[in-house]
Amino acid sequence: MELRTVGYFVAVADAGTVSAAAEAVRVTQPALSRQLRGLERDLGVDLFERVQGRLRLSPAGRALLPHARDLLERAEALRAAADLHARGRLTHVTIAAPTTTLTDVVSPFLATLAPDDPVPAVFASDGLSADEARRRGADLVFTAGRTQPPLISRALPPLSVWAYVPRGHRWATASSVTLADLADAELVVLPAGHPARLAFDAAAVTAGVALPVAVEASNGTVAQALAAAGRGVAVVSDDPRFDLVGLAVLAGGGEPVSVRLSCAWDARHPAAALLADLAARIERYVVATYGPGYPDPAYGEAQWD
Repeated sequence: MELRTVGYFVAVADAGTVSAAAEAVRVTQPALSRQLRGLERDLGVDLFERVQGRLRLSPAGRALLPHARDLLERAEALRAAADLHARGRLTHVTIAAPTTTLTDVVSPFLATLAPDDPVPAVFASDGLSADEARRRGADLVFTAGRTQPPLISRALPPLSVWAYVPRGHRWATASSVTLADLADAELVVLPAGHPARLAFDAAAVTAGVALPVAVEASNGTVAQALAAAGRGVAVVSDDPRFDLVGLAVLAGGGEPVSVRLSCAWDARHPAAALLADLAARIERYVVATYGPGYPDPAYGEAQWD
């Protein structure tokens, strides 16, 4: 039994289909199917079954999947620990974050890395919990959700939710807009699970403001493009594009609506101390880039959630 084959089993379980898993792990579908059959022969059980033409985990597969994940995590920890001891430093780091955060925070931060910093890899974690992203190989995860041990998190300064309008819009000379104002506007919003959308919807519920039915864009760039085309006010947390004007969105009490993100990492990681230092550097970068005047002072210390 090879670790690579165990990884294929987990990839199929996560992707739901052999074809999607084959694309994710970059092997052909026939080769992946052969590897899975070989693993089933080695283990003496069927890991998957077909029901009405769909592939799903068998009872044995569901029971063995946590053990397979644990095996892969331990193997990766062994590799990381060996690399750390051999080189005396973390040589590679994988960062997972929502797409907007990858574009506006992570990528610009990576441009500041020094030659002796770890070589970075990134992937988008939209729709994934911090633990799910960690299980998919992330060393450091940007998340808006709460984490559980063994994850440790470091809160980042809140990032504002903006209402973007064209320069000719009647609000273009204002610095902010209230939820009540937006209740009477045509809106372009992000998908329901996006951190900025969650923060916006929660603020509206708290303020008792009924928001209008809005156009839902796939991401912040598309939302701003629609706003630039006059299709509505884009409510996103992205940096400005298309020469739009950004207005701070104010909640019922006048405080800015914002996204609360944190960096999370596994306390058991061989390079946990180095990841903690990297998270602190990211926090300092966010403060330097977006300004220190954030309303919430409760960020900055690593903590168990």
